Amino acid sequence: MKLPRLAVLFAFTALSLSAVSSAQAQRAVTGDLQQQMSATEFKAAGLDKLSAQELSTLNNWLQGKVEQAATVALEQAREEGRQEVIVKNRGFHDFGSSEPIQSRLTGEFTGFGKGRQFTLDNGQVWEQTDDARVGGVRKQTPDVRITPGLMGVWYLQVDGLNTRAKVRRTK
Repeated sequence: MKLPRLAVLFAFTALSLSAVSSAQAQRAVTGDLQQQMSATEFKAAGLDKLSAQELSTLNNWLQGKVEQAATVALEQAREEGRQEVIVKNRGFHDFGSSEPIQSRLTGEFTGFGKGRQFTLDNGQVWEQTDDARVGGVRKQTPDVRITPGLMGVWYLQVDGLNTRAKVRRTK
């Protein structure tokens, strides 16, 4: 009778851990189950029927699951942080991605001209560094694509125009 109850308890514990963040799980499972639960909870869960060896095995298994969940959560947090740094700093640093930055210009686009600043709706500000020109254009918040080139060079292209301008990120 003890083995099926233990298997059910293991399954329940695994499901509970997947629903709880690893930080919460780490706080909730420091020490033995007997220390974590009240005597009433311990008895209601049927844990008082386990032998000392079975209880020790369950505690060890549970601690391993908590440590595993914490490791997975830490790796996820690191990757999310890394991605955030890449997205936030594209244009300032080369992260080896050839994916363009796609956004919209804020306000009106009236053409290219060396030294002009272009503010994107994602908060980035880019300055034109070459002599590319296009005039007689008026577009309200047009879609833009900023594409990396060779040697840290970036090019801004406005939707609907064939001309592109060399730009550098200033903010």
